[in-house]
Amino acid sequence: MIIPASYEINEDDLAGKVVLVTGANRGLGLATTIDLTRAGATVIMLGRDLGSLEYAYDKVQDLGLKEPILYPLDLEGATPEHYQELQDSIFTSFGRLDGLIHNAAILGTMMPIDQYDIRLWYSTLQINLSAPFMLTQFLIPALMKSDDARILFLSSSVGRKARAYWGAYSVSKFGIEGFAKTLSEELEKTNIRVNTINPGKMSTEMRRIAYPAEDSSKIPSPESKSPAIVYLMLPKNSNIHGQQLTVAD
Repeated sequence: MIIPASYEINEDDLAGKVVLVTGANRGLGLATTIDLTRAGATVIMLGRDLGSLEYAYDKVQDLGLKEPILYPLDLEGATPEHYQELQDSIFTSFGRLDGLIHNAAILGTMMPIDQYDIRLWYSTLQINLSAPFMLTQFLIPALMKSDDARILFLSSSVGRKARAYWGAYSVSKFGIEGFAKTLSEELEKTNIRVNTINPGKMSTEMRRIAYPAEDSSKIPSPESKSPAIVYLMLPKNSNIHGQQLTVAD
């Protein structure tokens, strides 16, 4: 299913909504945070370290938008206790969660499987797949308290069609697709809608590492893709569930 990238955001689209975005400190995560805030949502910005989150926070504030909430958490080393603390904090502050956007991911490295560094394999799978599982598990109770909740997993073309040398990143995204589909079946009769979305080509640090010879000036910016995520959060789109979505070029 193709999702339009050109949605025009209105300031009251998501008024009163509380949305958590992982990897919110840069790239698509930051662009999404800005657009969600522009649409009236309160955004919990989750990122690996406070310093990078504060830099992203200043970007949001410089635009005169609603103040986001910073929540530093290293997904590679996070334990169930850390996720329990996050759940407790959300319940204490808001009593519910309306959206969970799994954006954080690392590339790992580009090389054949028979040469892949084992530690990097585990690290990539931990951040890209195991952490989203644990975060989702601990935040489902808060999402259940919402009248209209969303879980959105950022995917990739290499998570839907295998490609040589993409290693742990590709495997993790195939895992995300399977996890999201299983979750969507389990939550079919609830208020929570679950989907994956492939944003397509974007001029990000990860893409520059993957394609070092590419002219990034000719690649769409994260800011051109993030309105599609706001679009999916709208109440009118509560019928979209269990889908593999792609942002239009």
